[in-house]
Amino acid sequence: MIFDTHAHYDDDAFQEDREELLAGLNAAGIGTVVNVGASIASTKTTLELAERYPFIYAAAGVHPSETAELDEEKMKWLEEMCVRPKVVAVGEIGLDYHWDEPEREIQRRWFREQIRLALRVNLPIIVHSRDAAKDTLDIIKEEKAAEAGGVIHCFSYSVEVAREYLDMGFCLGVGGVLTFKNAKKLREVVAYMPLDRLLLETDCPYMAPVPHRGERNSSVYLPFVVKAVSEIKGIPEEEVIEATEANARRMYRLA
Repeated sequence: MIFDTHAHYDDDAFQEDREELLAGLNAAGIGTVVNVGASIASTKTTLELAERYPFIYAAAGVHPSETAELDEEKMKWLEEMCVRPKVVAVGEIGLDYHWDEPEREIQRRWFREQIRLALRVNLPIIVHSRDAAKDTLDIIKEEKAAEAGGVIHCFSYSVEVAREYLDMGFCLGVGGVLTFKNAKKLREVVAYMPLDRLLLETDCPYMAPVPHRGERNSSVYLPFVVKAVSEIKGIPEEEVIEATEANARRMYRLA
């Protein structure tokens, strides 16, 4: 069964048909989903989803664009949430210099703090990094984040940067972007990287694969990503599904 390692089913885009969509995932070949927090509010709704659905797990964390809301009290609350049985990661955390808000120093401070949190609670991290390759890598090395392990979500950098993360033991998250015509760099990374470090993800409702680009994304579109990986790697689609599910279970420490 396909394991969607990064979704946002608590998003308002699913408000009208969330229950119906989630109820149909198993029949569509989707076995497990990790819903990922991006703020304090969305971490709360993510936890609610994980408690309602047996096949959904949760990640607790604050996206770089939302880090201005963080303070010591909210960090304490996040730490308390991280010990809940269905919380499998701290995320999504990191740096986003594309939108460049809040100011970079605030983003860097709370990226470091959330890595330290992950190390304390012994959970892997889900890293969001956009237009911030050097600073993300530097902070991950300085904070010894490899001891926590995790995934570089929606990987968008070069083979050289991929090699740095792979050498530290991180997984790379691959989704709908792989099917885009302008995804040459990502296709090179997928060709280069070992299959046992690749994770499938949607980041839904965003970044639907071709032929659904521009539509609301969901886990049911992941077979298009599986097909793209299969073609790049020259291996059967079933092998991609089995390997990526095993990778996800290993990284999230699920039996």
